[in-house]
Amino acid sequence: MRFFFGMKMKHKAGFVNIVGNPNVGKSTLMNQLVGERISIATFKAQTTRHRIMGIVNTDDMQIVFSDTPGVLKPNYKLQESMLAFSVSALADADVLLYVTDVVENPEKNLDFLEKVRKLTIPVLLLINKIDLTDQKGLVAVVEKWHSLLPDAEILPISALNKFGTDLILKRIGELLPDSPPYFDKDQLTDKPARFFVSEIIREKILLYYDKEIPYSVEVSVEQFKEEEKIIRISAVIYVERDSQKGIIIGHQGVALKKVSTESRKALERFFGKSIFLETFVKVDKDWRSSKKELDNFGYNPE
Repeated sequence: MRFFFGMKMKHKAGFVNIVGNPNVGKSTLMNQLVGERISIATFKAQTTRHRIMGIVNTDDMQIVFSDTPGVLKPNYKLQESMLAFSVSALADADVLLYVTDVVENPEKNLDFLEKVRKLTIPVLLLINKIDLTDQKGLVAVVEKWHSLLPDAEILPISALNKFGTDLILKRIGELLPDSPPYFDKDQLTDKPARFFVSEIIREKILLYYDKEIPYSVEVSVEQFKEEEKIIRISAVIYVERDSQKGIIIGHQGVALKKVSTESRKALERFFGKSIFLETFVKVDKDWRSSKKELDNFGYNPE
């Protein structure tokens, strides 16, 4: 507890977990609230696979945000793990941010919504992408959501345009309990540097390849060696099929070279250092359905 002019200065801290269906803007919101590019934010659904923490610190407050995978009906073990991350976020939140938007069906995934409705913690229902509708349409969406989550506080926002995000932070500050900080005040996230390397490479694959390919890919960082002026990184891109390996590499290696070049540029911006990046492609059959492999890749919500 800090002291100020001989008096104890109250400090607030807590966990603010972000949940919702795929593609409603959770990761974009997370990045806006934290002020750093912590979560993958692309136009494709299911881009976030893990529960990712981003920490906001002020002198008298620490907000520990968690971005989670989009809620979905799982078709294989990877998606089961992703759903488990989202469900676990309901259990340990001090404040829950349920993100939706003006275009999705409010009654999608009612089972998960029922879990949210039963919570006794404060729930802020964030209706994102309000720039895509008019006032009449927004009123109808608000009324529908109020009927589904009557105890939630509804805030219309546009995460992409940074509209309403300051109000979210202000409201969270009012709702958090008095507590000492949970993490060091200079800490930005709970994830190690290697995690962000794999996420950045995976993001480029999501952007540059079509159809099922990006969702069959996992990235493992085999080497991360930081020197004074350069970071040397070796990463393996895992796919499930030999045919997918050929697509990732491309004719004469052109596709893989593009991903590697764009990943290196993004990593240099992220770490503020020169990057030497080596990428390899390997086949790991059915890794998305193997509990052992998923554990190895860190998909264990416990």
